[in-house]
Amino acid sequence: MTRQPSGYHGAGRPVRGDVEDPATLEPAMSGCQAAYYLVHSLHDADFRRIDATGATAFGQAAGRAGLNRIIYLGGLGDDGDNLSAHLRSRREVENLLGAGGVPVTVIRAGIIIGHGGISWELTRQLVEHLPVMVTPQWVATRTQPIAVDDVVRYLAGVLEPAEASGRVYEAGGPEVLQYSTMLQRVAAIENRPLVILPVPLLSPWLSSLWLTLVTDIDAGTGRNLIDSMTNEVIVRDQSIKELIPIQPMSYDDAVRAALRERREAQQASS
Repeated sequence: MTRQPSGYHGAGRPVRGDVEDPATLEPAMSGCQAAYYLVHSLHDADFRRIDATGATAFGQAAGRAGLNRIIYLGGLGDDGDNLSAHLRSRREVENLLGAGGVPVTVIRAGIIIGHGGISWELTRQLVEHLPVMVTPQWVATRTQPIAVDDVVRYLAGVLEPAEASGRVYEAGGPEVLQYSTMLQRVAAIENRPLVILPVPLLSPWLSSLWLTLVTDIDAGTGRNLIDSMTNEVIVRDQSIKELIPIQPMSYDDAVRAALRERREAQQASS
């Protein structure tokens, strides 16, 4: 389902649908048994309202269309923590998708490493553009990055098992890393120099402006991502491994795969 079917050239048959245009949703779901919800509006200053409205419309349309299951990719983070607006919105969407009575299966993940992903692009561009970084304190926050291929395997794996219906799972790679370590590991893989100098006075607002200057991430998206980087996003519940017993890719291998895919995309477009 896409707002612009004519621009899609992948597998399957594209149909037009837009969560901001509820009338398009039920026809797009016609004949389907399940739907994956991978929508967010992080670039918009009013993303929380937009995402809530879209999730409600999607959930209601799914109920009318007779779907058996919705699968949603949410965000890790402890509910007892002071979650950022971004992560609170992800939790809200989890609940609103059930507005039409369709069971919602949630996979919560942290930083996803894959070509084109916003968090990954932020990491890659910082390393490639800045041999010396003056960084805020959030670089010491711990996270559990996961390769996009492993996220896809988990998403596919919860589609059919009856016991996955209505469950919330947590997914992460095999390593818990600080953001600073992630940056240093990318620099080592790309054979680039990198010196990180954390400072205590770099506010989220200043950080987002800084990111805008050195990456192509817009200030709004950057600010929302940085706000979330103050929250530890680590897997606490390992139950998804019992349902889908795969061995997730290491962080370094995920980085190499993302860089390789970027090179291939550049070659294909040249």
